[in-house]
Amino acid sequence: MMPDTIALGLLWYVVFLLATTCHEAAHALAAKWGGDLTAFHGGQVTLNPLPHIKREPFGMVLVPIISFVAGGWMMGWASAPYDPDWSQRYPHRAAKMALAGPAANFLLATLAAIGIHAGIWTGIFHVPKSVNFSRMVDPSTSGLGDAAAQLLSLMFSLNVLLGVFNLLPIPPLDGFSAAGLLMTEAKARRFEELGHSMRGFSYLGVLIGWRIFDLLYGPLFSVSLRLLYPSVHYT
Repeated sequence: MMPDTIALGLLWYVVFLLATTCHEAAHALAAKWGGDLTAFHGGQVTLNPLPHIKREPFGMVLVPIISFVAGGWMMGWASAPYDPDWSQRYPHRAAKMALAGPAANFLLATLAAIGIHAGIWTGIFHVPKSVNFSRMVDPSTSGLGDAAAQLLSLMFSLNVLLGVFNLLPIPPLDGFSAAGLLMTEAKARRFEELGHSMRGFSYLGVLIGWRIFDLLYGPLFSVSLRLLYPSVHYT
C-alpha cells in the first residue's frame, strides 16, 4: 500500500472515530438527561473513543479498516446501550435520545464548514474547481495545508452522510424512534413497541436503508454542496 494511501486511511479513521464517538456519546448523554443511566454506567457518556471501541470492536476497528482497504472508503458502526423498558415508558424522551446522535453529526459538519471557510478567508484554502466526497476544498500549499483540507472535507462529507442516513425512518435507524415526537405519547409508545418487535431484523433494516440512501445520495450531495458554497455552481 502506498504511503499516500496509508496517510489518507489514517485521516479517514480519525474522522470516522470522531463521528461515531460523538454520535454515540450524544445518544448516551441525552438518555442520561432523560432518566436512563444505562449508557452512563457503561461509560459511553464520553468523547474518549476507547469505551466505544471496547463495546463495538468489530464495527469500530475491523470493518472500517477492511472496507477502506477493499474499497477506498470506510463503513462501520458503534452503539450505546439503553433500557428498553425506559424507552417504552417514555417514548418522547427516547425520540429525543435518538435525535441526539444525528444532531451531533450535523454539528460536526457545521464546524467543518466553518473551518473550511475560515481557511478560505485566511488564504490557507481556496474554493476548488471540482469537488468530491473527500475533496470539498483545495489547499493553497502542500503539506499540512493539504492534510487539513482533506481532514475538513471528510469531516464535512461523512457527518452529513451519517446524519441524514440515520434519520431514515427505518428500524433500527434513529429516524424510526425519532418519528415518535410527531405523535402523541400513547401512539409513540405503540410505535416504539413496534420498533422493539422488529429488532431481530436490524441487519435487514440497515440494508434497506442503504438501498434507499443510494437514491438520496446524489441530491443530498448537491444540497450540501450548495449550502457549503452558496455562490458557486458546480455541474
